[in-house]
Amino acid sequence: MQSQPPTGGNPWVAVRPGDDVAMLARRVSSAHQLFVDRRAPAGRDQAGDGNSVRSVILDSWMRSTSKGVSPDGSARAVDLAAADLAAYRASHPMSIIRPVVRKLLVEDAADTGLLVAITDEKGQLLWVEGDSSAKDRALEMNFVEGADWSEDTVGTNAPGTALALDHCVQIFGAEHFSRSVHDWSCSAAPVHDPATGLIVGAIDITGGPRVAVPEVLSLIRATVAAAEAELRLHLLRSPQPLVETVLRLEVLGSGRPTLVRGAERIPLSQRHAEILLLLAEHPEGLSSDRLAVLLDENELDAVTIRAEMSRLRKVFGPANLGSRPYRLLTELTSDVRQVRGALDRGELAAALDVYSGPVLPGSEAPGVEDLRGELRARVQAALLREGDQRLLAKWTTSVHGREDVAAWEAYLAGLDPRSPLYSQVKSRIDLFDQQYAT
Repeated sequence: MQSQPPTGGNPWVAVRPGDDVAMLARRVSSAHQLFVDRRAPAGRDQAGDGNSVRSVILDSWMRSTSKGVSPDGSARAVDLAAADLAAYRASHPMSIIRPVVRKLLVEDAADTGLLVAITDEKGQLLWVEGDSSAKDRALEMNFVEGADWSEDTVGTNAPGTALALDHCVQIFGAEHFSRSVHDWSCSAAPVHDPATGLIVGAIDITGGPRVAVPEVLSLIRATVAAAEAELRLHLLRSPQPLVETVLRLEVLGSGRPTLVRGAERIPLSQRHAEILLLLAEHPEGLSSDRLAVLLDENELDAVTIRAEMSRLRKVFGPANLGSRPYRLLTELTSDVRQVRGALDRGELAAALDVYSGPVLPGSEAPGVEDLRGELRARVQAALLREGDQRLLAKWTTSVHGREDVAAWEAYLAGLDPRSPLYSQVKSRIDLFDQQYAT
């Protein structure tokens, strides 16, 4: 029977009804070798004829290459002591659904050659259970509890790619980016917090080629549905959220903007940081047109705004963003709010400790530029009003205060004219006068 290239059908299914598994394995292995040899040049046909592998696999290979993943590498070794891993697992939301997974998947996995894995939201394996001989074989590729199987570390693999894409997926043999996993196939799907929509982990079945058929993907999806129902019941019984996290946006200074969720730090694109910052500034919400004006002086079209919001939901959580108007549906604190709060309380030193630089210094969004100017003006006004010599010295030697003539003059006014420092500060002010005079 001929195995046709994957030109249609469900892109998340690896082995389709009627596929010749041996022929499919040869074709995928050849495509992987060709891709690795070419080091992923641009274009959609770098894996061969353009149809040799599914688009979801080719895209994952491209991401793996861009992240510097080696096809000859393997998962990172366990970096937690046994006691630390046990404590982490016990406190993790996925521990709540483990009994459901064991009942639906693990109990029947003995002597089947199958493994059932539960991961956290980052791709770390929390539990690996199932056939004992398969567990022994899996040691060779470090598919063990505590190991990092994120796509960023191992490349294309079912649990890691499912988490990266927030979608169920199957990986067949040489579709794995790492050669050490080419003898295995797997099916996985992410699990979400019912209250927030955020990913809390993934469920995976790993084994031979029969793991990559549509029926197994349906089984995984059904198990995830049962698991999320169990989490929903848990939340009804307990007032405590699954994960105690207050989302925090960090946008001050020259570093990459970041969303902090508990111990997790999620790098953001500048555009996503701009949107979150503007929505935090407007708790009442913003229409698509108003948001477009605040983001770009030339105004973005509605289609672009919708596309950006769709991408942002995958990062921020679909349950955390509302529409019509666009608005935040969860608490979002920020370093900007922290500086303002310190200034409101009269704690100037605390404000300066947080104020590491301008708000999104690379942004040209009109709304962000206004906010950047407003916050800097508030900090400067508080400095001049308080006249604290120590804080003025700190400000004038910082990247955002070293050109602040008013602050330098206030600093000079508090110095003893007989001190060496007075003459140094006076010279700096004279230099400013010469520069501005020309």
